[in-house]
Amino acid sequence: MAAFAPGVPARHETAECQLCLRCLPGCQKDDRVSFTMRSRAPRAPLDLGRRQVITAVAAGAALAPLVRLGSLARQPDEFLIRPPGAQKEGEFLSRCIRCGQCMKVCLTNGLQPVLWEAGLEGFYTPRLVPRMGYCSYSCNLCGQVCPTGAIPHLPLPAKQKVDLGIAFINQSRCIPYTEATDCLVCEEHCPVSPKAIKFLEQEGTTPQGERVRIKVPVVDPESCTGCGQCEHVCPVGGAAAIRVKRSLRMEV
Repeated sequence: MAAFAPGVPARHETAECQLCLRCLPGCQKDDRVSFTMRSRAPRAPLDLGRRQVITAVAAGAALAPLVRLGSLARQPDEFLIRPPGAQKEGEFLSRCIRCGQCMKVCLTNGLQPVLWEAGLEGFYTPRLVPRMGYCSYSCNLCGQVCPTGAIPHLPLPAKQKVDLGIAFINQSRCIPYTEATDCLVCEEHCPVSPKAIKFLEQEGTTPQGERVRIKVPVVDPESCTGCGQCEHVCPVGGAAAIRVKRSLRMEV
């Protein structure tokens, strides 16, 4: 559509003008067209028909409850690890105001904002990403700064016993299982006592075909709190060979 509507004099359609200045060479001599530094002329008002207005209102009314209920109606992502004490997903989402205070004080930078793992309602709520940072055994700052109680303020001894999740070992990526070589990193960094990661001795075959005795790690689910420190320090590149999953005990 042209920026000048037919008629005498021609009417300038401001909403269609792209300021390309191609009109100036033919009209500048008799000052029929000029551009100034004055404030912009008002745009043409938005012209919506009655049908479009009714359709837009009806669609908004229908989708509004779905935005809220969509994330609660499904099970949370298996790797969606919430801060310590935030166990019930629905209650946590109803309390969290996305202020970001818990992420600011996290000592290891492990608390990160959720994107789509918790649905639209969970956008920008905090989650623990162990590969970036673990939940420090000696820290309960997130519960101290949470203004709504979405993350409860637990005394340190109580916080240390809270289950965030449970670690599991991917044997197809774990060095002792795949290379028949001892790797003690995850067990050495496990902060709980007694250790949640233990070793079993078994016979393995090296890539060169040699039979050797090795120590393979196993996780004790009764001792594991899902702090993510083992996943954080795992030396395997990319996705860790030991990862923390959301605990099924949280959904009971």
